[in-house]
Amino acid sequence: MTTEFETAYGFARRDVTIANWRTAPYSRWSFQNLRELVPTAEIRATAEEPETALALSPLLDTPLETGLAGTTNARAFLDYAHTDAFVLMKGGRIVAEHYAPHAQVNARHIVFSISKSLTALVSAVLEEQGVIDPDSPVVSLIPEAKGSAYGDCSYRDVLDMRVSLDFDEAYLDKNGAFARYRRSTLWNPSEAGAPVETLTEFLMTIPKADRPHGGPFFYASPNSDLLGILIERATGRRYVDLFSDLLWKPLGAKNHALVSVDGAGTARSAGGVCVTARDLARVGQMLLDGGIANGRQVVPAAWVEDMRNAGDPSAWTASQPTMLPNGRYRSKWYQTGEPDGAFCAIGIHGQWLYVDPSTETVIVKLSSQPNPLDDELKQDNFAFFRALSRLGA
Repeated sequence: MTTEFETAYGFARRDVTIANWRTAPYSRWSFQNLRELVPTAEIRATAEEPETALALSPLLDTPLETGLAGTTNARAFLDYAHTDAFVLMKGGRIVAEHYAPHAQVNARHIVFSISKSLTALVSAVLEEQGVIDPDSPVVSLIPEAKGSAYGDCSYRDVLDMRVSLDFDEAYLDKNGAFARYRRSTLWNPSEAGAPVETLTEFLMTIPKADRPHGGPFFYASPNSDLLGILIERATGRRYVDLFSDLLWKPLGAKNHALVSVDGAGTARSAGGVCVTARDLARVGQMLLDGGIANGRQVVPAAWVEDMRNAGDPSAWTASQPTMLPNGRYRSKWYQTGEPDGAFCAIGIHGQWLYVDPSTETVIVKLSSQPNPLDDELKQDNFAFFRALSRLGA
């Protein structure tokens, strides 16, 4: 007999395992139910207030200026691009949203590397409080980093992805350092004969590359897991409590968030955060409003200004980027470098938070895209977001 679960997802719950949870079709369920697969910790909102999606979003049926990937309107493109949840805000209010049949408005979806950008917001508050000096050396907070790649880099190098690491972010690699990294986070199954490492233990083994710190932008997720550890060491408090007290509650989030943790309870601050699409949109609106939410300064205005306008274009260009030719990267956020001043946070498998200040547009797109990167679809998404930002402008 076919179960209700199989009818909804096309496969049985027992078919989803740690070995396949990031692959299609299982990701359509697992990306919204991570806590059933790996250990997680809760990031609490002030109180949970379940939300109701808009009954109608006719804007999504409006023909776009240009047909993307052969689609005729926004809703068709969202389906084409493996979208689970989508929210469009204009002028501070939700004007359209879309949920796949297997998704819903209060589902906490993993946002992968958008986690990095959210962790940086927590760090921003601690900087304002004087708890963290971004120019300080990492070893001042993590002495055991001495001898690793992090032994002579600064906190700012970690924030801006300018640490010299001998590490390859090979998402499909089943062997080598990246596979060890995934096992240390409990995202991959253990292997017979392989060392059992915690996330922190693994990070301390990454060697330095043959170049100085502070050079070209070099994307490496371990930097952002280290950031979560740094803020814990600086404060003596748990990552989830800092996230809750400094960001999630002041933001006015309506649902508790989650973050995956390793065997020692260390948060996967580089990629394990799970939030609803609407709460993520609230983050975008807060940044659009200069760090203010509900009449309260959540993230320092000066930090937001720095994030949006600083960042070294030459460091970005030297990395030979495959996107954003005029872009920059600052404090774990991408700046497009375009006249509209758009900036964004991006996660693998199609996770997006895109903000266009010129049209007061905030866009969230959470997905179960089969290819973790898919550069061609990434370019389509950028074009889609720009088209949506112009609607009604």
